[in-house]
Amino acid sequence: MANTQHLDLAIEGMTCANCAGRIERALRKADGVRDVRVNYANERARIELARPLPVAELIALISRAGYGAHVPRDVKAEQAQARRQQHREGLAAALALALAAPLVLPMLAQALGFALMLPAWLQLLLATPVQFVLGARFYRGAWAALRAGSGNMDVLVALGTSAGFGLSLYLWLAHAAEQPPHLYFEASAAVIALVLLGKYLEGRAKRQTAGAIQALRALRPEHALRRQGTEEQWVPLAALAPGDVIVVRPGERVAADGEVIEGRSEVDEALITGESLPVAKAEGGQVKAGSINGTGRLQVKVTALGAQSLLERIIELVEQAQAGKAPIEKRVDQISQVFVPVIVAVALLTGLGWWWAGAGAAAWVHAVSVLVIACPCALGLATPAAIIAGTGAAARQGILVRGAEVLERGARITDVVFDKTGTLTLGMPRLVGLQAQQPGHALALAAGLQQGSEHPLAKAVLAAAEAQGITPLPASAIRAVPGEGVYGQLAGEPFELGNRALLARHQLDNPPWQAEASAWEAEGRSVSWLLAAGSRPRVLALMAFGDEPRPGAQAAVAALQQRGIRCHLLSGDNHGAANALAQAVGIARVHAQVQPAGKAEVVAGLRAHGRVAMVGDGINDAPALAAADIGIAMGSGTDVALQAAAITLLRNDPRAVAQALELCQRTYGKVRQNLFWAFIYNVLGIPLAALGWLDPVFAGAAMALSSLSVVGNALWLGRWQPSVQGPTP
Repeated sequence: MANTQHLDLAIEGMTCANCAGRIERALRKADGVRDVRVNYANERARIELARPLPVAELIALISRAGYGAHVPRDVKAEQAQARRQQHREGLAAALALALAAPLVLPMLAQALGFALMLPAWLQLLLATPVQFVLGARFYRGAWAALRAGSGNMDVLVALGTSAGFGLSLYLWLAHAAEQPPHLYFEASAAVIALVLLGKYLEGRAKRQTAGAIQALRALRPEHALRRQGTEEQWVPLAALAPGDVIVVRPGERVAADGEVIEGRSEVDEALITGESLPVAKAEGGQVKAGSINGTGRLQVKVTALGAQSLLERIIELVEQAQAGKAPIEKRVDQISQVFVPVIVAVALLTGLGWWWAGAGAAAWVHAVSVLVIACPCALGLATPAAIIAGTGAAARQGILVRGAEVLERGARITDVVFDKTGTLTLGMPRLVGLQAQQPGHALALAAGLQQGSEHPLAKAVLAAAEAQGITPLPASAIRAVPGEGVYGQLAGEPFELGNRALLARHQLDNPPWQAEASAWEAEGRSVSWLLAAGSRPRVLALMAFGDEPRPGAQAAVAALQQRGIRCHLLSGDNHGAANALAQAVGIARVHAQVQPAGKAEVVAGLRAHGRVAMVGDGINDAPALAAADIGIAMGSGTDVALQAAAITLLRNDPRAVAQALELCQRTYGKVRQNLFWAFIYNVLGIPLAALGWLDPVFAGAAMALSSLSVVGNALWLGRWQPSVQGPTP
């Protein structure tokens, strides 16, 4: 909606997906909040506001729900805070493990046949600081959740360990005059220690999944060398303004988007666009903030700064995708909301059942195991961890995904519809055929006639002459002939270059190379005739112009078809031109002579039989892009596509389409794998705990391992390399 405003807040104190859901519900109660998405994996809340609201009011709502929040600080401050938090978590885990180890070792020794038991008072002395000091965070979190009428991981841990600690204390006091039975202080202490260790390792892993954002932010230099007159001075980026001239020395990062006004170099844009080869830059060329200058010195006129630069918009888009929720994650959230109350009920029934069966104190130990093994940390991490890792991997390849739901839809695509001009082709005519008695001389004559012209066909002639090292002959009296072509004089002789209307005017009814001309026209080529236009006009050459397929177009189509995806070509060109290109790149399904309004109808018709991705330039193909399940915009439409397309490819390389859909499938596959692992721990662990076959200590270890397994599985996406590769250096 046009008047929607966005606000991002960093959240503190979340322990599982239920926490994220409770914060969302708390914020949605505020008048003026249109929508809220809280991401447990990256600890961010994205709030959509219908009208401006004081940030303090929103933070207060989060505080009343039992959590902390603040406006994200600058990158260095956030990273420093994250390091301090990680250090504190590591110290707490290490201290808890050190205190729990003397309690657990006798239990392990007993399993090996050694009868060891610490005095009850020493067990209490070791377990108490773990339970009530290092474990105080679980009590605070549980109280906040219960006060809000909800449940989370903290409730399960606090209930389970408190039950074990209380049972041990009761057994000790009840048998004060005699040798007490086995106590369970070690179970409570070990569970808390293992959960703290798991949260510490989980936090480290979660921060690794956000590596793409950190890498993009690291591309921004802090200072720029500004030129004023003849002086050059280093200034902070905040001091720059559009129109300033900055100097980019060899090997330095470009500080801002801009236009080269002096100098020549090659610029490495790999981390911005995914383009593996350095891009040549000269006067008039555009450079992007964060790219690396090569061996030349460039002077750049600043055109965009801050939020207007391409780098900042890329970061914003990646953050937006990582903050979103895929449909499958929303279903998981619904499960999580009822998960904790159900588990508490199962634990209570387990304890009562074992008590009724005569198990005595062990009944409550089994109930504790149920509470501990069921902690829903892994469930909450399964989807967002994979999405963050997947969107980060995509960004490193120059593929920008607009939202988490796009990854899910992209994994199910059955048909890809390619626009022709500018998408599968280079978007500019080239000289693709030349018939002449003296080809080199004919090209020199034609290039002489076309010097100074901005017509696309004229540029094609001049480019062909330059590529062959042919110098255009000097021409004079050059003038355009409306509807026919161009006239000029070379060495005092008149020449003309134009279309068939030119032949008709000179009554050349049977020109040479007529068969070749007809064949080229049937393929959709544009043909031009070079005439010596003296008293007896004669044809000197026939030229054919066409829009060539992009490098990689054939490989992209082959890769998609190999994955079982049907490819279509959609074009407003005639059937000859469309069929010729389709044959060149390997597409069998062609929709030609379709007007822009009709393209959306073609896409809608295909959607009746499958899931469709439309690939275009993001501008002329807007209706078709919107009509598809997913609109994919090529790099030529970057500015518009960043605002409109579901997926934006920062490179004009069709292979990136195959890469994007492959990554969607890989990411969604990781989501399903993670959900399997998250559920399998609970599906197997809860019955084992309820049957008394799972000790609380091992339950705590399994719960921590489940969280680490789903995050570790997601991190494998960071190693992803597309099966269809782009150009290599």
